[in-house]
Amino acid sequence: MTERSPHAALPGPLRGAVGLLAAEATAVVLVVAYLAYADLTADAANRRSALLVALYVALVAAALGGLAWALSRRRAWARSPAIVLQLLLLPAAYYMVSGGLLWLGLPLGAAALLVIGLLLTPATREALDIH
Repeated sequence: MTERSPHAALPGPLRGAVGLLAAEATAVVLVVAYLAYADLTADAANRRSALLVALYVALVAAALGGLAWALSRRRAWARSPAIVLQLLLLPAAYYMVSGGLLWLGLPLGAAALLVIGLLLTPATREALDIH
């Protein structure tokens, strides 16, 4: 077996998963910006809870971005947490769809399923040297 350089081109499935994770991280950063704006304009009674929600969402954005970065550097340890985060997005997507937010829930669920599928492909496993 030949040793692969971390700087070699990523295979298509891994490159796609990294791109989708980065896009999800960017979208979540936009949600954090919206939440921050909403927090600044909220009345004082709700501000603490709202800030905690914004902090949680910011941590999700950081996790998605960090995992995208780690996978782009062929870090095998990042695959499992990335899959778990995607699995956690599926119930959120389901409740968005069942709550009438089809325009948001369907793309979220589809992206989560696609990332999971891309991370489970043989090409990704080989690129990450997972046997």
